[in-house]
Amino acid sequence: MTETAIAASGLRKTYGDKVVLDGIDLTVPSGTVFSLLGPNGAGKTTTVNVLTTLLRADGGTARVAGHDIESEAKAVRAAIGVTGQFSAVDELLTGQENLQLMMDLSRAPVRGGKRIVAELLERFELADAAHRPAATYSGGMRRKLDLAMTLVGNPRIIFLDEPTTGLDPRSRRTMWSIIRDLVAEGVTIFLTTQYLEEADQLADRVAVLDQARLVAEGTPDELKRRIPGTHVRLVFTTAAELDAAARILTDSTRDEEALALRVPSDGGTRSVRTLLDRLDEYSLGAEEFSVHTPDLDDVFLALTGHTVSGSEVAA
Repeated sequence: MTETAIAASGLRKTYGDKVVLDGIDLTVPSGTVFSLLGPNGAGKTTTVNVLTTLLRADGGTARVAGHDIESEAKAVRAAIGVTGQFSAVDELLTGQENLQLMMDLSRAPVRGGKRIVAELLERFELADAAHRPAATYSGGMRRKLDLAMTLVGNPRIIFLDEPTTGLDPRSRRTMWSIIRDLVAEGVTIFLTTQYLEEADQLADRVAVLDQARLVAEGTPDELKRRIPGTHVRLVFTTAAELDAAARILTDSTRDEEALALRVPSDGGTRSVRTLLDRLDEYSLGAEEFSVHTPDLDDVFLALTGHTVSGSEVAA
């Protein structure tokens, strides 16, 4: 495996007159989580399909696990795992049978197949349900089985396209834990998601795709710092202290009921220290102090003009 798990340059894809990908550049280091965000129809799933060789790009180049997606498609497929938006589980088979089927379909012979199946069932907390038809599984159990099936070939790069859509919060957090464990083992995760909290929790880097183009890329914190709205919140014990602080901090916004001031800031240590020193000059102290930054919802709205609803799916 190379240090760069995925590298794409100038990827283009069109359907007739509609441009779906318009010169996409991506670099994903090995052993990290890369999250691709975008409004409905932005081209997230198309990007996944191109990188996993399910679709041919109309332009540009990409290498996955060191292999060219065009000329070395078989090598790419052998190195990756893919969990799509919709479960690939056969609901007529048991959990164990689904995993064994993946073993049987594996391109390369797998030694100790029964042991591997048992270990995957145990790892994904499905051992007790191993002999039940998958049709009886909850949504969270089916998604866990789906991911377990992806791991049969021990891929070092996994594409997860909306892996937690429709799951309840507890099942979603279980999936997050599994993803973190995989990354700790050196696996690279390429994640598309409609849940911005999910990207914030998991991703080392985030890219925002809108109208077929990448409009921003960086760590979650870097993207948040690009958006206005970071502020310091100061809470005082008396109305007199609030009044005095408001006279000093003339650019602040008052919250009379909470006895609080909201002071614009970049959230950096230097500006925060300057703010506190200014209060100290006038012998004022806040009972509570906190720094608030925009979240990825704010970033997404500012960059795309859209919000992400829970019902939205990737495209």
